[in-house]
Amino acid sequence: MNKRHILVAAAALSLSALCSAQSADRPLRIVTSFSPGGPVDFVARTLAEQLGRELKRPVIVDNKPGANGAIGALETLRAEPDGSTLWITSVGAAAIHPSLLDKPPYDTLHDFAPVSLVANNVEVLVVGAKDPAADAAGFIQTAKAQKDPTPMASSGSGSIPHLALIQLEESTGAKFLHVPYKGMAPAFTDLMGGQVRGVFADVAAIMPHVRGGRLKAIGIAADARHPSLPDVKTFKEQGIRAVDTNNWYALFAPARTPPAVVQQLNAAVRAAIARPDVSARLLQGGAEPRSSTPQELAALLKADTDKWAALIKSRNIKADQ
Repeated sequence: MNKRHILVAAAALSLSALCSAQSADRPLRIVTSFSPGGPVDFVARTLAEQLGRELKRPVIVDNKPGANGAIGALETLRAEPDGSTLWITSVGAAAIHPSLLDKPPYDTLHDFAPVSLVANNVEVLVVGAKDPAADAAGFIQTAKAQKDPTPMASSGSGSIPHLALIQLEESTGAKFLHVPYKGMAPAFTDLMGGQVRGVFADVAAIMPHVRGGRLKAIGIAADARHPSLPDVKTFKEQGIRAVDTNNWYALFAPARTPPAVVQQLNAAVRAAIARPDVSARLLQGGAEPRSSTPQELAALLKADTDKWAALIKSRNIKADQ
């Protein structure tokens, strides 16, 4: 190693040490774009306690809901890029919402530094407990036999549940009437009341209702069955292809965060998720524990941004106002 390389390496180590010293005096803040009590908030709080132990500093969760994730994203971008503030978000706010707007307030691919995946939350098609369909194949059969389009709920135009519904429609030829709601709670209420016939939702969101006998899960939009719903077949198993939504959750830092700090955070996140007690708690809540390298998350973000942008453009979907 020549003198120049030694000086560069020393400068990088000094910068890393300086950032660590600056950020270690205060808590690490995880900004979430969603309200307390929801699936993303649950994952954030489950992770925060063990992450604090790994980093030997307090970790707090700061809820900044609204504007389809933009409030939390912009709050993170206003923070110092020193590893003290992270953004936890679903694929919607990270890879989908910017494509729904003519002038998005942020560009996840360029404004943020990927840290790590934290969970996968596959989508599940659920119907009312008394619905005659035993599975998704039966559901599609009856839907196609109807004269009028089948009313189907979502948590909003351009949401993962909406895009999953479009995939199902394009894959099967069934006709659906999209009924967007402002969030999943009112969609569930009308589904249980019979105003709509079905909805796609995260496993974490549907589990209390499935366990309580209020909703019935009939199809998994993933390559494999979910450990919390082992008896529910995937769409592919039922002869329905191209329904492959994946509502992943991940952590991001502001783009100018030093790479050495990002790597330190990544190592701590991966160690926390690998803990059996943390993994068990996430699984119990319906989330599949999943970590990654920053590079793997960057590749996933790019692939999903391109994938969903193409579908949004082909259907001319716009965000709810």
